[in-house]
Amino acid sequence: MTFPHHARRSLALAVSLIALSATAADAAPRFDPLFSDHAVIQRDHPVTVTGRAEAGEVVSLSFAGQTREVRADRDGRFEARFDPVATPGPVTLEARAPSGTASARDVAVGDVFLCSGQSNMELEVRFAQDARGQTGGSADDQLRLMLVPRAVADTPLRDFPKAPVWRAAGPDSVGDFSAACFYMARELRKTAKVPIGAIASSWGGSRISPWMGARAQAAVGQSAQSDLVALHGRDPIAAERAASREWESWWRKATGDAAGKEPWQPGAALDWTPVPKIGPWEEWGVSALSAYNGMVWYRRDIDLTAAQARAANARLSLGLLDDVGRVWINGKTVGMSARSWQPSSFDVPPGVLKAGRNVLVVNVLDGYANGGLSGPAEVLNLSLGAAGDVPLGEGWRYVVPAQTPDGAPRVPWGDTTGIGTLYNGMIAPLGAIGLKGVAWYQGESDVDLPGYEDRMQAMMADWRRQFGSPDLPFVAVQLAAYGAPVTQPEDSGWAAMRQTQYRAMAADAHGGLATAIDIGDPFDIHPGEKQEVGRRLARAMRAVAYGEPVSRSGPQGARATATTDGGAAIDFTGLTGGLHTRSAAQAIGFELCGAEAGSCRFVPGRVEGTRVVLAGDGRPATRVRYAWADSPVVNLYDEAPLPVGSFELPIAR
Repeated sequence: MTFPHHARRSLALAVSLIALSATAADAAPRFDPLFSDHAVIQRDHPVTVTGRAEAGEVVSLSFAGQTREVRADRDGRFEARFDPVATPGPVTLEARAPSGTASARDVAVGDVFLCSGQSNMELEVRFAQDARGQTGGSADDQLRLMLVPRAVADTPLRDFPKAPVWRAAGPDSVGDFSAACFYMARELRKTAKVPIGAIASSWGGSRISPWMGARAQAAVGQSAQSDLVALHGRDPIAAERAASREWESWWRKATGDAAGKEPWQPGAALDWTPVPKIGPWEEWGVSALSAYNGMVWYRRDIDLTAAQARAANARLSLGLLDDVGRVWINGKTVGMSARSWQPSSFDVPPGVLKAGRNVLVVNVLDGYANGGLSGPAEVLNLSLGAAGDVPLGEGWRYVVPAQTPDGAPRVPWGDTTGIGTLYNGMIAPLGAIGLKGVAWYQGESDVDLPGYEDRMQAMMADWRRQFGSPDLPFVAVQLAAYGAPVTQPEDSGWAAMRQTQYRAMAADAHGGLATAIDIGDPFDIHPGEKQEVGRRLARAMRAVAYGEPVSRSGPQGARATATTDGGAAIDFTGLTGGLHTRSAAQAIGFELCGAEAGSCRFVPGRVEGTRVVLAGDGRPATRVRYAWADSPVVNLYDEAPLPVGSFELPIAR
């Protein structure tokens, strides 16, 4: 079809106007995601509004009847500080500049909560109990939700790599949001009676260390690792070499291998066996590996031409290394997988490859479920650009070491085990946003790792500095029950973590605790009952964030005193009313213990108002334990009703 001349001119003019309009819209001021449509801004807290405009231009901002003029910096960023707003409700937020105008619709002043942690905080409403019923009745335009996308960064980011958005609670937004966070926020709407904003920023399987910024890392003696992450941001190859030296030194010290004789060396004299197939070693049909958790060494020869060896930008793809893998070629470090449960690819440093025979060695460490060079086989290859690809799906051999030493170092720029990497990508971009409180559900991945209490306190102090609130309340969820129930007393890392969590929050004047010991699932590390978790989080938040006269921790063991018959009397703190047992006349889960290992034994507990008395059994008792198991059965509650959490106490005489 041919247009007349005048029509072609009109069409061209229209296209030009549209292009100019789009360019003007792109150049106009825009607010950062935290101040976008449907945002909730914290009442009674100074407000710093941020956004972008043309570099150097003056932006006039109005917020809740206040006006500020600021100049965008050379990167086009602007920020304006406003006085606190005390009255909750709708407000206007607008920006005007020579390049255009912007406004955020449906902005409210109320209370904002940040929810963070690992998978039990991340677990979405759609995967929790009664998801259909709860989602269907979730509409509340005064409850706003923001889900922060997963992101890893070597340095603190000012902008989210993928911008989150505020959404009013409803069937279209609630299903994908954190269940524990949503149910807490929904409960607080009932009592606070103001607009509530809930921000969820979590990553399943993460330790606490990735959520700690550089200042928090320094407070617990991790400055060197934090510096190594920063180095990785500037020079990845140098950082990989430094991390490899640390790993190799650890291996030699742990095994006694002499330098030059380690398994990653091309001439290592080991009994290499052909790999049956690429995939988890539990599926190889090798009986010794059918339920094996530990290390396996893999090796494969690669023959290259001179042109292939000279190829620039060589990249090695090895698929899924489950749980974590470290890679060498010709005895020289290539890298370590840093992303949990994701396919691994590595840039091969210059000078590593050579013409002729090259030896690729991979160490895989697995600590849970299936492990190994899991593939799939078709993705394993060495990409050499114009020189072509070398498939690596076949020809592997393996050897299982005589022992798997404890404490293998990991690269600190990883996701779930990194040093500050999730803070950098998922907390730092929140800037100085005002918050009413923080809900924290994490700890499973730190069980049996020493120093958790110090890390928790350092993280809280660092986040409080960032958010400009030295009294910012934190409420942590104490670990739920998980694992096989016990028939005899035994040591428990999960019970020890519960007590550590309580101590960390009890030592903080603005800390609270939500006990979840009775709503776990011995067969599922992600128990579906998150409504009660939300209610308990809200109850503790009412104490520490709103100053209501309720317990900030629930009932916890405080002191054990010797009785005349050789038993103990236990006093509690955080009680609401008296103590009561369920389904029995006595409290179960108590143990009397001597000083030596293996001396603990179950004893019945007699409730006397606000204390529990354990009768002596004729054997020495120096300490008492309660619910000291990964998955204990408990029946002791106060009148809230809240359960008593795990504890171990010395018996005072």
